[in-house]
Amino acid sequence: MKMNLPNKITIGRIFLAILMIVLLLIPWYDLGIIFPTYLINGEVLNLKYVIAGIIFLIASVTDFLDGYLARSNNMVTDFGKVADAIADKVLVNGLLIILAYDRLIPVLVPVVIITRDIIVDSCKMISGNKGKVVGASILGKLKTICMLIGLTLTLFNNIPFEFINIPVAKFLVLVATILSVISGCQYYYNTREFLFPKEPQNK
Repeated sequence: MKMNLPNKITIGRIFLAILMIVLLLIPWYDLGIIFPTYLINGEVLNLKYVIAGIIFLIASVTDFLDGYLARSNNMVTDFGKVADAIADKVLVNGLLIILAYDRLIPVLVPVVIITRDIIVDSCKMISGNKGKVVGASILGKLKTICMLIGLTLTLFNNIPFEFINIPVAKFLVLVATILSVISGCQYYYNTREFLFPKEPQNK
């Protein structure tokens, strides 16, 4: 199968996501490899997280790029939709689990986000099978933007905002978590008639 440019970019994002996860999961210390840390104005920056942050930032940009190219050039395909969803889940949810394990974000965040994604995907699948496609809401898109920026800042230890003691990274991740719940409720509300169809009344 010949893939168009947006689909190639999406596949590239999947590889970047896997590369980032592998980088963060490998026990480098046990292998005798120690990533250097840098002290910047009293804040510690670990090179491993910096590299992961750069990879995550590049992958996040491609998330918007492939969608823009697909829509503007009429290149939207079923494969692209599936691959894009997989790429997003691997990139964001994978990083959320790792950061929670490393105690950089609360464990509740990935639990809420992943649970919400399962519910929303189920609603989309059921409504899609019955002929109704529910697009992403404004709150859902805003959630994605807040989450991507918040996670990027988390990997960079909230620099430069950490210098002025403003927890922007934590705030954006918290906002994204709240918006994910609200947008998830919106998806449920918009598809409830397909989830619980009314029984036809006998005349």
